[in-house]
Amino acid sequence: MTLQAGFIFLAPAADFEKNRQTVDTPEVSLTVIGAKNYADAVKAVIELERNGVHAIELCGGFGIEGVAKIKRAVSPSVSVGVVRFDQHPGLGNKSGDELFTN
Repeated sequence: MTLQAGFIFLAPAADFEKNRQTVDTPEVSLTVIGAKNYADAVKAVIELERNGVHAIELCGGFGIEGVAKIKRAVSPSVSVGVVRFDQHPGLGNKSGDELFTN
C-alpha cells in the first residue's frame, strides 16, 4: 500500500492551485503544495484529505497558530507533522504567525 502524503510550504507569491507537484515512488506518493498564507494552506489540506492524503507535513514557516489552524481543518485521522524554525529564512526571518495571524 502506498502512503499518500502531503507537504505544504509557505511562499508569499505562491498559488496553491498552481504551485504543486506530486512525486510518486512505490512506497510514497507525495504532493508538495506552495501556499501564500494560512488561509490558502487550509484550503490545500482540505483538498489533500479529500484526495486520500492522511499524512501532512508543514514547512518551518508555520508557527504554532498556523499549525493549529491546519489541525482544525482536517479530521483526527490525518497526521500532521511540522518542520520547525522559530524564524524562517524564507519569510524574512519571521514566523508565519507574525505574518498571517490576524
